[in-house]
Amino acid sequence: MVILGEDTIHRYKGFIEWMDTLHDLDDNVWVTPIAEGKATVAEIVSHLQNWDHYLIHTIIPAIKRGEGMVFPDFDSFNKKAYEYARSGIAKNRMLAEFKQTRLQLVELLLTEPDVAAKHVTANGTENCPHTGTPYSLLYIIHEFSDHDNHHKNQISALAAASKAL
Repeated sequence: MVILGEDTIHRYKGFIEWMDTLHDLDDNVWVTPIAEGKATVAEIVSHLQNWDHYLIHTIIPAIKRGEGMVFPDFDSFNKKAYEYARSGIAKNRMLAEFKQTRLQLVELLLTEPDVAAKHVTANGTENCPHTGTPYSLLYIIHEFSDHDNHHKNQISALAAASKAL
């Protein structure tokens, strides 16, 4: 069972500090795929921002209406974020959009703890099949935080490899 609370939200917010370091990332690395056939750094940032936006504008309103959380097909959803990243948006603007969206989501989570902690279904399922933990938005934030760190490790490895060349 995963213990969730404000520390989960603060860990999610803390990712902004690391993302801010990407302002210094070489522009060529910014548009480099993390591996062959994989997303670029820009696409990953857009992807993370897009999920935060979805939580703010779709998931939180659904929970407030007494509904469960419904998540779209990940591949088509992520494809839209990748297309946005390839639209010519400047790196600093995209990083600023990520930060603004993440801060907005964190503020909502902290000011509406009942919404964040309410047990709801996720795509019709009550408990995470891997941990048995009842689903809540707070649990999703916990999962997203782990997902953030996965991408952080990928981007950090790419940045380190580019400096070694």
